Amino acid sequence: MADIGATLDLADRTREADDPHSPVVRFGVHKPLRLDAGVDFAPLQIAYQTYGTLNAARSNAVLICHALTGDQHLVNDHPVTGKPGWWETMVGPGKPIDTERYFVICPNVVGGCMGTSGPASTNAATGMPWGLDFPVITVRDMVRAQAMLLDHLGIESVFAVAGGSMGGMQVLQWAASYPQRVFAALPIAASTRHSAQNIAFHEVGRQAVMADPDWRAGRYFAEGTNPRRGLAVARMGAHITYLSDAALHRKFGRRFQNRDNPTFSFDADFQVESYLRHQGITFVERFDANSYLYLTRAMDYFDLAGDYDGVVAEAFRGAPTRFCVISFTSDWLFPTSESRAIVHALNAAGARVSFAEITTDKGHDAFLLEEPELFAIVRGFLEGAAKARGLPAR
Repeated sequence: MADIGATLDLADRTREADDPHSPVVRFGVHKPLRLDAGVDFAPLQIAYQTYGTLNAARSNAVLICHALTGDQHLVNDHPVTGKPGWWETMVGPGKPIDTERYFVICPNVVGGCMGTSGPASTNAATGMPWGLDFPVITVRDMVRAQAMLLDHLGIESVFAVAGGSMGGMQVLQWAASYPQRVFAALPIAASTRHSAQNIAFHEVGRQAVMADPDWRAGRYFAEGTNPRRGLAVARMGAHITYLSDAALHRKFGRRFQNRDNPTFSFDADFQVESYLRHQGITFVERFDANSYLYLTRAMDYFDLAGDYDGVVAEAFRGAPTRFCVISFTSDWLFPTSESRAIVHALNAAGARVSFAEITTDKGHDAFLLEEPELFAIVRGFLEGAAKARGLPAR
């Protein structure tokens, strides 16, 4: 993949991490973020985007938690790639999460690379990006930082928290850590813990990054390199897990790419090979390799039951939050069995919960795609919750 070997100027590669194209909140040394690793991290910067208008009662806020490779650019064009926001199918005027009715907030997670403090951010003590000197973070750390952001914005509680995959993990952590601040929760294609298989996939990706000679033990900024090849391979491997066999077969089958016969070489003969290489190339344009290591590790560490003597239900005991748990039949990364386990735990805790398994061949990525049944379920759940919350009717 020689076409992804070019390096970028240090200033270009750190600009979005330090001075992003979105609002930021900066917390100084006197207001640190307490991390699970035992570190009081400061100063802290959080980048975010908002859409819609906060009502006078401050009761219509919806917090959107992004997945592993997402960011705060939910429905606006991405400032690096120019591509549309990652959840334009779900969020916007008249969409299921209606920005004409709700005030939507989407922060970049701690450990990310689009303006929230992470390994690509500049360490004020050295003047260079943190790299592997950045402390290891967890999903709970992400949620603590988001709570700090909401405090800063003067939002005591949110109408709803929603997200898929790693975003769904954050939703569950929000309901466990701050139950009184969450009226409704929408964890989609998620789990209360990362499985051994998922940890294994992540480790393969991390090893691909670390095996790239340009990774330089995480010091590639200081040495003027960029492990683009390793990160691209990590993305290619991960992207396979987001799809299903049926989806890959429907989109590509065994069709050749721009040819009728094999080349008897190791070029991208098949369409599916070309597609994966494209996914890798485009990913490295907007993502930091060390952030990939940190965020995959945060997902690996996620185990909600571990904080409650191994009993997931205890995480939600007495929670007033209303839940809607959604899974997809073809999702083998976060299968329906894991969503059912969430539902069983919520039932055992006496929580209000509804559950939907959507039949689709689109795999784990279905929550990001055109899926009419998903849109109808989300819209219906939020309509019911809005009525219970006392929000004005549309």
